Amino acid sequence: MSGHPDKPLKGKVALVTGASKGIGRAMALALAEQGAKIAICHHADAANAAATLELLQQKTQALAADIDVSVEFQVSVFFDQVEAVLGTPDIIISNAGIIHEAPLIETRVEDFDRVVGVNLRGCFLVNREAVRRLKRQNIHQGRIINVASDLGYLGREDMVSYCASKGGVMSLTRTLARELAPGILVNAIAPGPIDTDMTSIEHMSEDALAKDLNSPLARFGSVDDIAAMAVFLAGPQAGFITGQCFGVNGGSVMP
Repeated sequence: MSGHPDKPLKGKVALVTGASKGIGRAMALALAEQGAKIAICHHADAANAAATLELLQQKTQALAADIDVSVEFQVSVFFDQVEAVLGTPDIIISNAGIIHEAPLIETRVEDFDRVVGVNLRGCFLVNREAVRRLKRQNIHQGRIINVASDLGYLGREDMVSYCASKGGVMSLTRTLARELAPGILVNAIAPGPIDTDMTSIEHMSEDALAKDLNSPLARFGSVDDIAAMAVFLAGPQAGFITGQCFGVNGGSVMP
């Protein structure tokens, strides 16, 4: 991947799902700082998405769309919009995710299906559409970065749908890394406890907080920690890395 020394991603188009706030917003802004054009999507979070888009447009050309990543047609239309305005995305970050917490026996099928639908099916749909577009445009190089979780390794009681979906994201990543080599590199980031709206310290029970702090660094990370890894994996120095899942987790998992 070529680029300007001060803006190594200049000329690249990055698509980031679930980027109206939190980790997704941080990754989108960090990629914009490196010179990439940015497309973000969100689902029913217009106010935060508008604020994020305003920040992005101060740095680069950018657009935002409201879609459900678990719906095949909506994913395809989003890519149409991105290609028409920014060009074909060659950096794809599948970050959209939701959580459902309940004991196994109280987890409804529709709750399980919704979490797996967004977290895993959505990742599959975005990855597949990205590769279709790259091949259609005869673009032979690209980067796919899927956001998993340390809980995909660890498991966590009362979070069966979330943990299963994130374990699936890891397996999807390794499979696509083999299938799409050597041109398209596919890696994952598995965040540990990160201080975001979705995992806010203020809203956690003492028991849940103790579990998340049970790591060598014994603290929450920041969204910027994840963004830094995304920038590295999207950039020219990560050209010999594929099929890996990077734990940005304070040591919660040491595979």
